[in-house]
Amino acid sequence: DYINQNFKPDDWLAIVAINRKSGETLQRISRARNIVGPDYQRWLRHLNATGSDVYMSLTTFKDHARGRTKEDLKDVRHLYLDLDEGGAGKLEAIRQDSAVPEPNYVLNTSPGKFQVIWRVEGVGQDQAEAMLRALAQRFGGDPAATDSTRVFRLPGFNNKKYEQDVQVTIKHEAPASQVYTLEDFNLYGQDREAGNR
Repeated sequence: DYINQNFKPDDWLAIVAINRKSGETLQRISRARNIVGPDYQRWLRHLNATGSDVYMSLTTFKDHARGRTKEDLKDVRHLYLDLDEGGAGKLEAIRQDSAVPEPNYVLNTSPGKFQVIWRVEGVGQDQAEAMLRALAQRFGGDPAATDSTRVFRLPGFNNKKYEQDVQVTIKHEAPASQVYTLEDFNLYGQDREAGNR
């Protein structure tokens, strides 16, 4: 459902599986319609059950892209924040801050750690990365998670980072159909150009 709500069937997305035991990393660029199919989902479940963390891009890539570089990127579909230390307090600050709209999704990736996601349209790659850096700075997000081709955990799969598996859960906040533009984010106050400087 999460993939279908956020992407069209013909969108090309990156799937990454990282096995914490073997160190093996697999990356596939596939159409959304294939990823949601039963065979692909069984394969991802198998990878997860045998020790791999499962991640997916929140941006789309050019048709038949072979990699996940910035040159391969097609459309920015989301802005996001990765909240690790003090995640619950930071999440509450986001909810209370009128400079940002209500997120579409909050993924709980492990106790006290969250990934906050807004659906957007009409945002270029450079604009997106500037916004990702501004969001991370304002709310104390992970500054390493500000590149436009980043992959995030898929809800419903287990986080294999800990001794005991932790299932990644999703909370819907704004409706999945709500799509924002840059004008909905007022991180720089009235003078956005000054903020960029």
